[in-house]
Amino acid sequence: MKPSILVVGSSNTDMVIKADHLPSPGETILGGTFLMNPGGKGANQAVAAARLGGSVTFICKTGNDIFGKQSVQLFEDEGIDVSHLLSDSKNPSGVALITVDKNAENCIVVASGANASLSVADLQQSDAVIKNAEIVLMQLEIPLETVAYVAEIAAASGKKVVLNPAPACKLPESLYRHISIITPNQNEAQLLTGIAVTDVDGAKLAAAVLHEKGVKDVIITLGKAGALVYSKSNYTYIAAEKVIPVDTTAAGDVFNGALAVAISEGKSIEDATVFACKASGIAVTRLGAQSSAPYRNEISSKVHHADI
Repeated sequence: MKPSILVVGSSNTDMVIKADHLPSPGETILGGTFLMNPGGKGANQAVAAARLGGSVTFICKTGNDIFGKQSVQLFEDEGIDVSHLLSDSKNPSGVALITVDKNAENCIVVASGANASLSVADLQQSDAVIKNAEIVLMQLEIPLETVAYVAEIAAASGKKVVLNPAPACKLPESLYRHISIITPNQNEAQLLTGIAVTDVDGAKLAAAVLHEKGVKDVIITLGKAGALVYSKSNYTYIAAEKVIPVDTTAAGDVFNGALAVAISEGKSIEDATVFACKASGIAVTRLGAQSSAPYRNEISSKVHHADI
């Protein structure tokens, strides 16, 4: 039986417009293609992990509306265990408005809706699921106190806790010691540590600070430059796949979902990061969030990384 991955997080419907450039304040521009896709960092990560062969349970909260019902059906279609999903009768499902420019850069505004009401009390009903999962993967589009509660319960049960600290915000110091692996990008790493992460050297300094705060292993993603892994006092640089990007919207989410799958299969953190870079490299060549997540047979088996 495959080790189980529990994803706790957000589910949104993404409304995407491709445009020549991102609008400035007060500017109206005429865009091109419009897409309405399932999204949300938690949902994206759950779908990515399931497509790559993970045994995934997903806990989120949706509204009692068409967006929520569509999302649940899509999760079931992906083979995700949705038996612990929650429905909010008072708030709508989450929605994200996304603009993507010709260089595949994006700007995103999220109306959290039901995601913001995923409470500690909700998760207390799922304590057994948390304790039985081998890996718990979370992000920050749900209340921070809920993230902290799940991390504490999982860590106390000896489970691996992977936190993707996005969207970026300051974390309570007590949370760090419950995190097995943290995966900030450059901006998130700078917010968490106060260290500018503009290159690998900056990433090494920031990773050391995060480790000192109590995190066991640190992976700082560097966009098209790849990722830096800090584990067991060693730094390892992982190069990114060379691709022509189309849409970077869910690159980080696919990275984290793939990382969780590889870790669940017993891969080293370095090899798991290589696998995650390959998966996210495919995702950025496709439009959309969940729709961009690759399947296992699309990932090559070659492994390349270097200690630095």
